[in-house]
Amino acid sequence: MQLIPCPDCGPREEIEFHYGGQAHVPYPSDPSSLGDDEWSEYLFFRDNPKGPFAERWYHGAGCRRWFNAVRDTSTYRFLAVYRASDPRPDVAASARGARS
Repeated sequence: MQLIPCPDCGPREEIEFHYGGQAHVPYPSDPSSLGDDEWSEYLFFRDNPKGPFAERWYHGAGCRRWFNAVRDTSTYRFLAVYRASDPRPDVAASARGARS
């Protein structure tokens, strides 16, 4: 079973969490002015990279809080977890620092 590191509870089993999609997707500043194409772009189109990807996660069976994580989509390894109110950490810089 995969362990997911919750920033509040520590590592917990994957079954306690719910995936919430891509992190840091800004809500439209004037939603009433958007047409159908813009709404569909906002709602349905997300990045799909191979490698580090910022995601939202909900710890439903624990602290019941949303948090963000940077996960490598090719290995499923969690590279960083952080509160939803915090900026995305630079995991590339962290990896470079760990190697030097």
